[in-house]
Amino acid sequence: MDLDEVAEELYAVPPGQFVAARTEAARRARAAGDRALAREIGTLTRPTAAAWACNVLVREQPDEIAGLVELGDLLREAQQTLAGDELRQLGTQRSRLLAALTRRARAVATRRGTPLSDAVADQVEETLRAALADPDAGEALLGGRLTAPLSSRGLGPGFGTRPDLRVVPPPRTGRTAPAPERNARADAARRAAEERRRAAQERRERELAAAREEAGTAEREAAEAEEAARAAHERAGRAARRQEELTARVGELEAELERVRADAEAAGGEAARTGRRAAGADRAARRAAADRDRTADRVTELEQAPLEA
Repeated sequence: MDLDEVAEELYAVPPGQFVAARTEAARRARAAGDRALAREIGTLTRPTAAAWACNVLVREQPDEIAGLVELGDLLREAQQTLAGDELRQLGTQRSRLLAALTRRARAVATRRGTPLSDAVADQVEETLRAALADPDAGEALLGGRLTAPLSSRGLGPGFGTRPDLRVVPPPRTGRTAPAPERNARADAARRAAEERRRAAQERRERELAAAREEAGTAEREAAEAEEAARAAHERAGRAARRQEELTARVGELEAELERVRADAEAAGGEAARTGRRAAGADRAARRAAADRDRTADRVTELEQAPLEA
């Protein structure tokens, strides 16, 4: 572990957690026996909300920030060659890019649990504008270790006033670094940004693979659920049709029952009437039998009686 690694880690931590993270990093350094590193860690400055937002923006959007710095170079070349049309086009591109990157910074900060106020967002945009205006400011932004926002106020067409660069580790003051040295630092910053970009790309690819797998699982589950719903609808339809059929059959049976009841009632009346007629017939039959028996007895009596002289 060295100061560069620690700073790389700490300046991605939200400002509210910076002091605790710095204390823990210093404790680890002391535990490892490196008291000098612990002291250096203790001197690291807590970033403002705007500086932190710029630092994490560089970590998540390294290509876009590198493009912003390159656009600054193109703007300076256009001003030197007095290419008015090109300058106006680049100016329009600059305004759009600054607005887009500021929105992204706000989105990144919100996603990381530290939303930016409008005032802080203005500081972020001002820092991005300074990175456009001055190559050292662009290099500082690409390094991802700002401790305070940068300012481009007072910069005229010739960029005669340089922004106040507050970064970790702090640059040498009193003069502008020679071009080779500045280019070397810019290359190192771009390499670090590229490494962060690759790490972010790998992370996105892992997240994308996991998301695709989850989406595949969800699609299969949705298809299974749709199939189950379709089958359930079919069963419900069959049950509804069966209910209609049975309801209709119940109506038919109820009508048939009413007819049978009416027939039974009619048959009951007929049975009562025929019963009465049968009873009358029985009485008539008994009377006729009695008359027959008397008549037969009279015949017998007459046959057996003697003839009178």
